[in-house]
Amino acid sequence: MAMADERGKTLLEEEEKNTIINEHGAELRSFRSYLRWVYVDQSNLCKAAFSWTVFFTLAYVVPILSHFFLDCSETTCDADHSRPYHVPVQISLTVFATLSFVSLSKWDRRYGFRKFLFLDKVGDESVKIQRGYVQQMQRTTMLILLWGLPCFIAECAYKIWWYVSGSSQIPHYGNPYLSSIILCTLELCSWLYRTSIFFLVCVLFRLICYLQILKLEDFAQVFQKETEVALILMEHLRIRRTLRIISHRFRGFILASLILVTASQLSFLLVATKPHADVDILKAGELALVAITLVSGLFILLRSATKITHKAQSITGLCAKWHIFATINSFDNIEGETPTAEPVISPHVIAAATWGSSDDEVGDEEDELDNTKMLPIFTHTISFHKRQALVTYMENNKGGITVFGFMLDRSWLHSIFAIQLALCLWILNKTVGV
Repeated sequence: MAMADERGKTLLEEEEKNTIINEHGAELRSFRSYLRWVYVDQSNLCKAAFSWTVFFTLAYVVPILSHFFLDCSETTCDADHSRPYHVPVQISLTVFATLSFVSLSKWDRRYGFRKFLFLDKVGDESVKIQRGYVQQMQRTTMLILLWGLPCFIAECAYKIWWYVSGSSQIPHYGNPYLSSIILCTLELCSWLYRTSIFFLVCVLFRLICYLQILKLEDFAQVFQKETEVALILMEHLRIRRTLRIISHRFRGFILASLILVTASQLSFLLVATKPHADVDILKAGELALVAITLVSGLFILLRSATKITHKAQSITGLCAKWHIFATINSFDNIEGETPTAEPVISPHVIAAATWGSSDDEVGDEEDELDNTKMLPIFTHTISFHKRQALVTYMENNKGGITVFGFMLDRSWLHSIFAIQLALCLWILNKTVGV
């Protein structure tokens, strides 16, 4: 009867895994469709040529033609319709679109989409990890809309106002209404293309980091049951290797984004604070809009990197706590007879194990890893020296996302984001007056 129950349970798990794998296929097709929508498809020569053509058209040709064909100088347009800050805005968007497109193209050619998102490895993970990853993939497109749509709506409102209110002053070609509609549509498509492709890379990085967080949370459960130290060590080595791969793939993009966002913010401040600069929301509103867009993308990158680093480093504390409880328990058993199969944990250890995991207020980061409860451990099967060696190893090999040797932890996030937020607020104060 027990064997039949086990067989039935195994069949149910296999059926659930097959269902999740089918969901993986659907989500993968959805992702590929989205990539084709942003024209990043390097599957063959024709599609690659089309992708690069669309990229150069929307990222370079349209902004350049917009600058020269819609030249609305002070002699032909009133002060509200002049665009003194059009050049820095377009250069910043084009630079980030180029960085994102080149990075996506390189990753697609070198790894392939499935391998890049670690979908080839997800089938070997537990059902909980697979289901959480599928759910996160379903949220990816919504996250891009959540971060990018408000800025795009603001840009649409500004462009429509600019074309409608300045219809008699803006240069037109042929029919003035048709010319304005076509030019406005091209400018908005160029803006949407450049911002969405930047947010796409940021959200893909967040998605990959979320998969590793799920693995770390699942890995933390090994300290609640009898497990060989060698198996814990092998699993930790596998996770650290994956984190090194992610760091290697994204370190150039993260560092370039950090440098370019800071450079863009400083350039915006220079042009907005130079002597006799005519700054108001109508002329310099796009500066603030681009600054918010770029800082939002950088925030997604840094927060994802620091969150996974925090989770990886929490494993070290969890391992030390496991070692302490096991050691105390083993000494408690020495006082009496030979340890039984189910040793009794002293009340002091039970109180210590559950302390801080009740209804006390905790932050958003204090989740399963931080509040893992220590269950009774078969301490006589795992020697003190093995546990001590494992703790020493984890203390000297803390995992996380690194950028050229620097670990992206919370101190990095707080300091970098404080600087970027201060610059962004300064730009908003100069342009909008808030």
